[in-house]
Amino acid sequence: MMSFPKVSVITVNWNNFNDSAECLDSLRKATYPNFEVIVVDNGSVGDDVRLLRERFGDSIKLIVNGKNSGFAGGCNIGIKDALARGADYVVLLNNDTVVAPDFIEGLVSVAQGDKRVGVAGGKVFCYELPELIWFAGGIINYRTGRTPIKGSGEADKGQFDEIARVDWISGCFMFVSRDVLQAVGMLDERFFFGWEDVDLCVRAARKGFKVLFVPESRIWHKGFGIDKRDRLMGIPIYYATRGQFLFMDKHFSKLQLVAAWLYFVVTFPKFVWDYSRILHRWEVPLYILWGIGGYLRIKFRGYAKM
Repeated sequence: MMSFPKVSVITVNWNNFNDSAECLDSLRKATYPNFEVIVVDNGSVGDDVRLLRERFGDSIKLIVNGKNSGFAGGCNIGIKDALARGADYVVLLNNDTVVAPDFIEGLVSVAQGDKRVGVAGGKVFCYELPELIWFAGGIINYRTGRTPIKGSGEADKGQFDEIARVDWISGCFMFVSRDVLQAVGMLDERFFFGWEDVDLCVRAARKGFKVLFVPESRIWHKGFGIDKRDRLMGIPIYYATRGQFLFMDKHFSKLQLVAAWLYFVVTFPKFVWDYSRILHRWEVPLYILWGIGGYLRIKFRGYAKM
């Protein structure tokens, strides 16, 4: 008979009440009998805190953070609170998602059946095109430094319907055991936005925990709309680039680092051309170079591998 350990679902809001409200409305329909919702407001400048309180009241635990601590920092605030109040598992959930009512049950069942399961995630679909897969597990290529996503953009035809070990799970929807957090610590806040999820999965795997894709757990993630893509230009490119090189510096051997840097240099012109041509944003290389500069500033301030 299945037990019902306590699950804390953590989402971070930053100047985005409408998306957060839709996410929280979907969580109200969740069928798992022992979960709570923690919302960390990450220094929103408008009326988000008031609106969240008025609309959701005691159905959520609202933590007001006075500054934007990034995705990693905001999640860590929620994780600390959840663990202090006895959570067995936490679910990190982007606020621009909606969930299937039974999105928790499959993850708990798999984790309860094997105590070495430390990180898991479900099948993530595209909100705007609900039959298309957004995420079905992540791969780490230690030769190139790239972290490709399985199934991205594919129609769901059952090709990813088996539980599988993967290299990483997206922080968009990440189920993490208390044991992992106690063994390896929380998200590395130096990443701020992006790559903290890959980093946590690598640390967990190196401690002997399994990282699993569990397809019966389903959510839908916004991101194919034009407005969302526009919001991900500019500063997010800086953080993505900085994060990639921080991740490689932290986890790659010297030989792997050399290979990844060479791959980056060789493919950089084509990458920039393709990216800029498709998105019609020709300042992309400036943000990439700025991100490399951000990585170097951290490294030469005494960045140490963990």
